[in-house]
Amino acid sequence: MAVTDDAILRVKEMIVSGELKPGDRLPREADLAERLGLSRNSLREAVKALSLVRVLDVRQGDGTYVSSLRADDLLGALSFVLDLHRGEDSVLEVLQVRRILEPAAAAMAAQRVDAEEIIKLRALCDAAESAKSVEELVEHDLDFHRAIAQCSGNAYLAQLLDTLAGPTVRVRIWRGITQSNAVDRTVAEHRAIVDALAAHQPELARSWSTVHVAGVEQWLSDLA
Repeated sequence: MAVTDDAILRVKEMIVSGELKPGDRLPREADLAERLGLSRNSLREAVKALSLVRVLDVRQGDGTYVSSLRADDLLGALSFVLDLHRGEDSVLEVLQVRRILEPAAAAMAAQRVDAEEIIKLRALCDAAESAKSVEELVEHDLDFHRAIAQCSGNAYLAQLLDTLAGPTVRVRIWRGITQSNAVDRTVAEHRAIVDALAAHQPELARSWSTVHVAGVEQWLSDLA
């Protein structure tokens, strides 16, 4: 394992230094192993590991390439990990991370959002209010929070929040919100966030977003 870790670090250094750029094809396995002073087996294991986290793209019959290294591609691996950790404790920990990041995204969005995006956000609030099922509520909720994150102007933050969104967890949350007749309150919080964004008030948007996520976190804590 230590040898494989060393091989991973060597390949990573080539990418970080710019020697290998996104889309570049790696040298032949034998040549690269000799150049890095590694066994072919350890290099092969390193390539396998880096392909799993989408840093490398192994194309059968065509060689191994550096991926696009875009945030959405790389964070996809995190989504897979999160899907494996859906117990109560894990869900609460993810919500704690969201409580840190979402208010920051809302504050950033308040400085950049335009009139067209505000119209879209208000339409999502209207759609959530008239939703006929939990699945519809979840879809509108995902779209709402994704739109705000995208308005932040930070692609990494937007993708990280999208990865943390967890549709499976959201179904559970919205089912509970529906059963406790709290849909109106939740949509009202969404509207308050939009009003703060429309007024271009970053700290107000941050505050409402914190209240919103913390409320969901508290609701889940009470169930645990």
